[in-house]
Amino acid sequence: MDRFKTSQRRVHIQAAAVGTDEEDGGIQVQQTPKENVIDDQEPFMGVKVRRKTSLYRDYKGDYIDVTSHPYLIKILERQGDQQVLFADKILKFTGSGKMKRRILLITDFAIYIVDPEVNALKRRIALAAVDKLCLSELSDNFFAIIVPSEYDCLMASTRKTEIVTVFVEATKSTSDYELEVAFSNRFEYNASAELVKEVQFEEVEGGVKTRIVSK
Repeated sequence: MDRFKTSQRRVHIQAAAVGTDEEDGGIQVQQTPKENVIDDQEPFMGVKVRRKTSLYRDYKGDYIDVTSHPYLIKILERQGDQQVLFADKILKFTGSGKMKRRILLITDFAIYIVDPEVNALKRRIALAAVDKLCLSELSDNFFAIIVPSEYDCLMASTRKTEIVTVFVEATKSTSDYELEVAFSNRFEYNASAELVKEVQFEEVEGGVKTRIVSK
């Protein structure tokens, strides 16, 4: 089992809570209060607004101890992946707008979205199939993985900064291009093959308001 490796690096970590309620047919999310600073660390290039509570920490990549979960090892072995760059629980938004708890695994070749309740692989996406990552310019937990050949994924994680950094570094090491990280306080994603949604971010007193609406 020790052949499944993780790496260590220093990145910014942000902490925030995520909640939802319905408004005008969309999902509205209120983020926890924050204090903002600008983070010049790649791949954010000074664009992303960060919290002062973000700290430099050594991150271990694997936050769920993958080797202690035989079903995760089996999933990875079936695909021939041996190096785990990141593993943690995240929230994934379904096409209908519901939030589902999932495990996100990032290896040097692909990402895996696993349902921990039934120990089943829900989706595997090759890193080469990812066109870009979309984030807001504000301090929130959301990011979208854009996959033109399939459909996109909208997720939320308190370790978003780490996830984006791992994505960018992994694609650099396995391809001839650098993964685009796009920042906008409004961006669209394909929630399914036939459903386009827009995520809207607005800075309000005490935090960030996020709405997800169908186009």
